[in-house]
Amino acid sequence: MIDIGVNLTNSRFDKDRDQVVANAVAAGVSHLVLTGTNIEESQAAAQMCQQWPEVCISTAGVHPHDAKSVEDLHLGEIRALAALPQVRAIGECGLDFNRDFSPRPQQEAVFEAQLAIAAELKLPVFMHCRDAFERFFAILSPWRDKLPAAVLHCFTGNRTELQQCLALDLHLGVTGWVCDERRGTELRELVSEIPAQRLMIETDCPYLLPRDLRPKPKSSRNEPKYLPHIAGVIAQCRGEDPQILLNQVNATSRAFFGL
Repeated sequence: MIDIGVNLTNSRFDKDRDQVVANAVAAGVSHLVLTGTNIEESQAAAQMCQQWPEVCISTAGVHPHDAKSVEDLHLGEIRALAALPQVRAIGECGLDFNRDFSPRPQQEAVFEAQLAIAAELKLPVFMHCRDAFERFFAILSPWRDKLPAAVLHCFTGNRTELQQCLALDLHLGVTGWVCDERRGTELRELVSEIPAQRLMIETDCPYLLPRDLRPKPKSSRNEPKYLPHIAGVIAQCRGEDPQILLNQVNATSRAFFGL
């Protein structure tokens, strides 16, 4: 299994990062894609990959929450990181109009700057969109044919948004949101409509601990070791054999990240 969204640089992993990686491997998770969310975190993620070179690769980018910290849209630090062999995608980039931690015009400018870098360097993009789909789609659309591949991670959209994503040939990352009986109902219905060659799975840990884990973990911290549970729920929603689904999803993720 390949967990395409792991925030391993998060401080909630500071005390036992080695054990988290070991537990993931023991659970059958062969690769972790470490998410870069700003320049410092992207640098830290790339560095962590050197500790576990057989297991970890990373992304390099600026999350919309951190767009306000960008002064130079050339993003030289991200370009430098993109030259490293372990950095396989640009991102996490996109728009977040839910929290608005950065001004919206700045979010849009930083998102487009990263799409330009990905197009120039011929790297896939790892994207975030929350409560901003119309602007997200408008900015991304003109760039899509210049990008080798693009994934909207942690997809929680509606059917119309799903259809628009698939029409633009996007990959979609599905998290433990699908395990949430309160918020994940629509996603549970839609996940069967995602073609296997466009579906990838992720924990987005330490966030989004699956609510239906039994016995319930003592900690609210999500980990890559729970990816098999998420995969099982997705297979159930799709009415598919879990192993057949995993084989397809793994092939998709390997091709996307060049594993």
